Amino acid sequence: MKSFARFLLAGCLVTASATADADEANFLSSLQGNFSGKGTVKVTTDAPTVNVSCTFNSDATSSSLSLDGNCRGLVVVTRAISANLKARGAKYTGVYVGSRTGPAQLAGSRSGNAIRVGIRWAAVVIGDRKAGLTVAKTSGDGMRLTVTDVDPKTGNNVVTSRIDLKRI
Repeated sequence: MKSFARFLLAGCLVTASATADADEANFLSSLQGNFSGKGTVKVTTDAPTVNVSCTFNSDATSSSLSLDGNCRGLVVVTRAISANLKARGAKYTGVYVGSRTGPAQLAGSRSGNAIRVGIRWAAVVIGDRKAGLTVAKTSGDGMRLTVTDVDPKTGNNVVTSRIDLKRI
């Protein structure tokens, strides 16, 4: 009887895992496409915001999301930005490129319509090597990219970039 119970439990776990993987595949595919939009960026938590215009190509598979884009601010400054995420169930890991310090490591998970990952910068940024990135589906055709960091002076979370994108 114990072996039957173990077999039944194993079957339930496999089914739950397959359902979770299918859920991630559906979510990731909803972020596929070309996007453009506007937002704001701060170099430090107390710096003034800079308005930016961005374009991104989002390539999604059943277990990965690759965002490649460019943001332009102050008319003449352009920065290439990319994030490559791999999903294992609702857990995500990957790399962010776009910081002056070099590639940053990403790790986190999805909850609802948002992937929330911690960023581990290649060097100290705004007082430490940690920040947060959220990739959120905002509508059928929208996506929001938000980076938050802790202000070293106050200890408060501050949005250092927020870019609202629409599929084009």
